[in-house]
Amino acid sequence: MAKPRNSAGSLRHSFQRRSFLIGGIQGGVGLLLAARMGYLAVAENERYRVLAESNRVNLSLIPPRRGWILDRHGAPLASNRADFRVDIVPDRMRDPVREIETLGSLLNLSPVQVQDLKDKLSDARGFQPVEVASGLDYNQFAAVSVRLPDLPGVVPQRGFSRYYPTGPSVGHLIGYVGAASAEEYEKERIPLLVTPGFKLGKDGIEKQFEQALRGEPGARRVEVTASGEIVRDLETREDVQGKSIKLTIDGPLQDYAARRLGLESGSVVVLDCLTGDLLCMASMPSLDPNSFSDGIGRLEWKMLADDDHVPLRNKVLKGLYPPGSTVKPMVSMSFLEAGLDPHETVFCGGGLKVGNRVFHCWNRRGHGQVDMAKGIYQSCDVYFYHFAQRLGMDVIAPMARRLGMQEEFPLPVASQFFGTVPDPAWLLRKHKREWQPYDTVNATIGQGYMLANPLQLAVMATRLATGNKVMPRLILDGKKPNFQSMNFHGDHTTIIRNAMNEVVNGAGTAGRARIPIEGVNMAGKTGTAQVVSLNISSGKGGLWKHRDHGLFIFFAPFDNPRYAGAVVIEHGGGSGSAYPIARDVVTFLYNPQLGMEKLLELEQGWGGTPRERMARKYASYATQYGVSVPKPPPNLEDIARMADADARASAAALEDSPQGGVAITRPVEMDQEMPPVTTMTGAPAPAPQATPAGPALPPAGGAQ
Repeated sequence: MAKPRNSAGSLRHSFQRRSFLIGGIQGGVGLLLAARMGYLAVAENERYRVLAESNRVNLSLIPPRRGWILDRHGAPLASNRADFRVDIVPDRMRDPVREIETLGSLLNLSPVQVQDLKDKLSDARGFQPVEVASGLDYNQFAAVSVRLPDLPGVVPQRGFSRYYPTGPSVGHLIGYVGAASAEEYEKERIPLLVTPGFKLGKDGIEKQFEQALRGEPGARRVEVTASGEIVRDLETREDVQGKSIKLTIDGPLQDYAARRLGLESGSVVVLDCLTGDLLCMASMPSLDPNSFSDGIGRLEWKMLADDDHVPLRNKVLKGLYPPGSTVKPMVSMSFLEAGLDPHETVFCGGGLKVGNRVFHCWNRRGHGQVDMAKGIYQSCDVYFYHFAQRLGMDVIAPMARRLGMQEEFPLPVASQFFGTVPDPAWLLRKHKREWQPYDTVNATIGQGYMLANPLQLAVMATRLATGNKVMPRLILDGKKPNFQSMNFHGDHTTIIRNAMNEVVNGAGTAGRARIPIEGVNMAGKTGTAQVVSLNISSGKGGLWKHRDHGLFIFFAPFDNPRYAGAVVIEHGGGSGSAYPIARDVVTFLYNPQLGMEKLLELEQGWGGTPRERMARKYASYATQYGVSVPKPPPNLEDIARMADADARASAAALEDSPQGGVAITRPVEMDQEMPPVTTMTGAPAPAPQATPAGPALPPAGGAQ
C-alpha cells in the first residue's frame, strides 16, 4: 500500500516548531549575552575601567629622599644631591648582551665598568634593580631616554642620590647605602624595596636609623603608548623626605682627624668631658661611602682586599690592642684608692726580680728613686711592677672596669668589641690555669691578656680627668647629662692630672706633644704595645706588621679638662707615631687655622688628601689589572660580614696568644735627654740584675 505524502499543513507545522525552537535558543543566548554585558557594564565597570586605564597610564613609585645626617653644627655628613641616573630591571630585559653594549657606548663606560655591570646583573635577582650609572650629565641622560623603545628594562630617572661631602673621613661612622638585597626583600616585602633608584642603609648610622631616614615614597602617573613610551605626565605625588639625624660629631674635626692620620692605620677619638659628646670617631684607612653606594666594583674590591691596613675594619669600635703604658694612670689611681702614699718611692735600677725572673724597665739604665708622679711621667715600669706585686690584680682589675675598659657603651652601633681585663678568676675560666706573678707584671703595664679598643681608652682618659662617670653619646638631643661622681678619695684626681701634665709639659715622655697655643696645656700618657718578640723584630722598623703599636691618651686643658681622647696607630713603631697626631688634633680644636696649616704641609708629602690618594691608586690598579681581577662578593652585606668575621678572628687570636704570657722589653727614646740616674745619696745607680737560669721564657719588660 502506498505511503501517504506529507501535506502542506504538516510541513508548515514542522517548520514552525523548528523555528520556535531555534528562536528560543537564539533568544536564550541573546538574554545570556545581554545579562553578561549588563554585568560587565555595571558590576565589573570599575575593574575594567582600571584595566583600561592601566593600558594607557603607567603608575610608578618615586624613591623618597633620605633624611640628612648632620653634625653638631647642622652641617651635613650625609645629604642628597639631584642627579640623573640609569638603572636596569633584569627580568624586563630581552637581549641583555646587546643592551649592555648599547649602554656602554651611550654612557662612555670603561671596560672595567662594563664588566662590573655584567657581574652585578649575573648576581642580581630578576626583580632586583641594578644601578648602571649615576651623576650623569643631561646629554647622557637624554641619549638613553630616546633609545628606551630599544632598551626594555632600562630605567632612566631624574632623582636624588646619597652624597657624603667628606667621603672616607666618615666611612665607618656614617656607613653607606645600597640597593635592597634578596634577603632584605624577604624580610620586608614591599614594592619600594624593588623600585629602581631606591637604596637603604647598609652599615653605620645609615643602617641603625634606616626607618627614620627612609621617608615616604611618592608616585608618578604618566600616559604611555602601547610600547611604553611616555606621552605626557598626568599627576605626581611628591615623596616625603625622611627625618634628619643630628649627631654629636664635630664635622670639621672628624675630617681633620681622619686626614691627619695620613698614611697610618689607626684611629682618633675625642670626647667632650662635660657632656660625653663624641666629637670625633675617625678610623683610617677607610672606604669611600660615595663609591660603595654605587655598588662596589672589582677594582675597588681588590684595592680593599690587598690592603694590609684593613680599610674595612672600624678600628674605633672593633680594633683591640694591648693598651701598653696608657694604663699606668689607671693603675696609679687603683693604688691611691687602695691606700698607697703617692710619695712612697721604689728604686729603679733598670729591672726588678719577680720570682726567678728579672723584669726589665724600658730604660735599662734605670730611673733611680721613683714616686708615683715620676712613675707616670717617665713611665717607669719598675715602679708599677713593685707596687702591683704588693697590692695585687684584685685592686687593679676593678679600677680598670670602673674607668671604662671591657665596658659596652649605649651607642647606636651594630657591635662593639669589649676587650679583656684579666684577673685570676678570668684566667682560670678562660685558660684553665692559675694566676702567676708575671701575669700581674704584664697587666700592670698594659700587656699580656689586657686588651681595649680606642673608645674605651678615650673614656678612661675622660673619667680620670674629670673624676666623673662620663658616658659617651652619639646622638645630640639638646640635653646636658648629669654624670655620677667616680667617688675618688681626696685629691687623687688632681694627683693623676698633674702627673699626666708632666708627661707632656715637664720632664716626661712626650715633650713634642706640647700644644703650640699659649695658655693651653694638654696632659697625656704615652703607650707602646708590643706585637712580636725581640728575636723577631725591634718593633721600630722592618716589616710593617712586626712594628709596635703606638698609643696616646690625653685631655686638655689639664687643670680644667674640656676635651679628652685617644689615638692608636697600628704598627706605628711606638708612641712617637701617636702623640703628634693628638697634638695637632687638639691644636685644631683651639685654632683651626693653625692646625690646618700643619695638615696641608703634611699632605703635600703624603700625596694629597685621602680621596686624591685613593683616586690615584684606583687608576694604577685599572692600568695594571683591567678586568682580570676576580669579581667582588655579590652583596654589600657579604662584605660587611667578612670584615666583621675577620675582626673577630683577630680579636680572638690576641686574647688566646698574648705574647707568650710575658711582656717584652723595648728601649724607648725620650723626647728630652735623660739625666744620669743616681740614687738618693748621689751614687751611680747599680746595673740591672742579671737574669738567672730558669725556664726558657722570652725576656720581660715594658715600654713607655
